[in-house]
Amino acid sequence: MPYTPFTIATLAAYLHLTPAQVEKLAERGDLPGRKVGGEWRFSKVEVHHWLETRIGVSGETELVRMEDALDRHITPAEPEEVSVSALLPLDAIALPLAARTRNSVIRGMARLAADTGLLWDPEAMAQAVLDREEMHPTALENGVALLHPRRPLPSILAEPVLALGITGNGIPFGGGGGGLTDVFFLICSTEDRGHLRLLARLSRLIGLEGFLTALRAAENAGAARQVITDAEAEL
Repeated sequence: MPYTPFTIATLAAYLHLTPAQVEKLAERGDLPGRKVGGEWRFSKVEVHHWLETRIGVSGETELVRMEDALDRHITPAEPEEVSVSALLPLDAIALPLAARTRNSVIRGMARLAADTGLLWDPEAMAQAVLDREEMHPTALENGVALLHPRRPLPSILAEPVLALGITGNGIPFGGGGGGLTDVFFLICSTEDRGHLRLLARLSRLIGLEGFLTALRAAENAGAARQVITDAEAEL
C-alpha cells in the first residue's frame, strides 16, 4: 500500500541503514517521524521530501550511496539503472530557452515537456512547479535549477520525462546564494522513488568537473544530449 507508513525496520531496509541508525536519526529529530503507541512511524511522503533535501546538499560519495540504496528497491517495472539522456527527448531541449523571468521559465519548460506528447497538461505541471518553488526554490549556486512539483503527477503523464532549457543570460531564480540561473532541468516523474533516483543521478552529473561548461557550450539539442550521454558514461 503506497500510504502505509514505514516502521523502523522497513525504513532501515529502504534506506539501507541499520534499525539502530534509523532510530538514532529519529530520536535526534534528523529524520521526520512520530511515535504511535510508543512505536516510531514514518510517512512515506515526508521521508521522500527528507531524501530530496538530503540529495540537494550531498556530495558525490553520499549521492552514490543514496543511488545504491534506492536501486536496491526497484520493482520489475522500473529500469535497473536510471538514465538522464534516455528520459530527455530532443524535442524537450531548448537552446536557448526564450524566457526572462521565473514564471516564463516554468511555463516554457512545461511546454517543452508537453511537446514530447508525454505530458498532457502543461498548465497543471507549471502551476505545480511554481507552487513548489514558492515553498523552497530549487536553484543551486552553480546556476542550475532542478524544477519539479512537490509530488509526482502520474495522472497527467504517459511516462516519466525530462526537459532541459538553457537561457541566453542568467536570471534571478530565488536561490539561496543570490546568483543567477541559466540551466533548467524539469523533472516529470510518475512516482516518488523514480523521482528520487533521477534527482540523485542529475545531482551527480552537474557535480562532474567540466560538465556544466560543456553543456552551456552546446550549440544544439543533439550536442547537449551528447554531453549528458558522455557524462553518464563516466558515472
